[in-house]
Amino acid sequence: MCPNCRAFVTITDRVCPYCGVQLGPRAIDMRGTRLAASFLPRANLSSVIVLIVNVAFYLAELIVSYRFGHVPFGSLSPIAEDLLGVEFPAAIHQGEWWRLITAGFLHGGLLHIAMNSWSLFILVTEVEQFYGTARLIVAYVLSTFIGFYFAYRVGTPALGASAPAFGMFGIMLAMGLRERANPLVQAIRAHYAQWLVIGLVLSLMPGISLAAHLGGLLGGFVVGALGGLPGFPNSPRERLWKVLAVAALVLVVYAFALDFLFFSRALSNT
Repeated sequence: MCPNCRAFVTITDRVCPYCGVQLGPRAIDMRGTRLAASFLPRANLSSVIVLIVNVAFYLAELIVSYRFGHVPFGSLSPIAEDLLGVEFPAAIHQGEWWRLITAGFLHGGLLHIAMNSWSLFILVTEVEQFYGTARLIVAYVLSTFIGFYFAYRVGTPALGASAPAFGMFGIMLAMGLRERANPLVQAIRAHYAQWLVIGLVLSLMPGISLAAHLGGLLGGFVVGALGGLPGFPNSPRERLWKVLAVAALVLVVYAFALDFLFFSRALSNT
């Protein structure tokens, strides 16, 4: 039911079709049904897909490290990270731009992927509840690209899904730009601002790419600022974001196709 006009709406509506008011997540989706659920992140299909993709690529890293890096299974080899598309400034400078995308799906260890997966499991769900799937996809890919571009510009190798995770922070912080009078939106923005401060402090630790995090934050913020919250489902504006989401997914597939060709050539030359 719409909280403004009290009209009945479907659970997938993000805008009331009768009065045009933005609709947030349902109360039943915002609470755990059991005590144990309060200790577990909520999830939807998109967050599960992101988790599966990241775990699959981590397993690929382990297999490639074992087969070609000559390390025990469970350890990671720099050779495998290079073959699978980690962000190396020298390689990108030579034209291997796809690493700005593929690096966001690779991780440097079990703790690394565990922390990023936990964060994204929560953030992807919440971003999609407010912004919808199309904006989520665009923000995820754009924040990955800009994050690793920043790392490339400062000359530091980087990898991991923390760049798109900071992109999720960015898009949520942009929510309040167009709805300054909405106390709920401002409360959500303040909540994410607090977690962002913690994330930035942790980014100062050795071995963590602050540049990638800041770039990811900027990418997500740009999507949130330009796109705003979703409007009527079949409006030209929403169709445009669906097209952009498809284009972002095509870009990811193309980047991994180029990396696969690089992988194949590298193996054939050994």
